[in-house]
Amino acid sequence: MKLRFYLDEPTGQPHIYRHEVTETEVEEVMASPGEDRRGTDGSRIALGQTAAGRYLRVVYVPDPAPESVFVITAYTVEGKALEAYKRRRARKPRRT
Repeated sequence: MKLRFYLDEPTGQPHIYRHEVTETEVEEVMASPGEDRRGTDGSRIALGQTAAGRYLRVVYVPDPAPESVFVITAYTVEGKALEAYKRRRARKPRRT
């Protein structure tokens, strides 16, 4: 999957850097999200775990090009939001 990232105006760097998230971590979550939900205004929200064990929420919009998305932001999921995510995952039947 091809990923493009929103760039902050003053720095020209991907916005995810402000949340101490790397492109590789976003790629890991997008490759195998635990959840992928509808967001607002046509956006999508993927939640998942990185190879290092960190839980992230990735906000993105599908690109017109096939297998391509535009990542708006990504940040660590913690506290009650993380607990709720883990509960939802535990209830879901696993496919084998």
